Amino acid sequence: MTEEQKLEVFREEEQHLDAETLFVVSQTFKALGDPTRIRILNLLCTGEHSVNDIAETLDLSQSSVSHQLRFLKNLRLVKYRREGRTLYYSEDDEHVMNLLKQAIEHASHH
Repeated sequence: MTEEQKLEVFREEEQHLDAETLFVVSQTFKALGDPTRIRILNLLCTGEHSVNDIAETLDLSQSSVSHQLRFLKNLRLVKYRREGRTLYYSEDDEHVMNLLKQAIEHASHH
């Protein structure tokens, strides 16, 4: 592919980056830029977990976990279900979870 063809492809792709798309992408990377959120998402890759289970497993306060889960839920990266008074969280965006897994794999090779 020539440089001119590459530039044309870039221009076509750039048109798809409207303000909303740019915002969502930047917020997704913001979410993945925090070590605590990465730890929580990595744990949720193993399956559904309650807030208490996440806090205990990762040695974090329940308040901290709840705060981070709210952030992740607002980005639709996690979802929850209620069972009585307990909230159970799980992953809600396979694309981002795959990106996280690839980033972890990349980092572990360096």
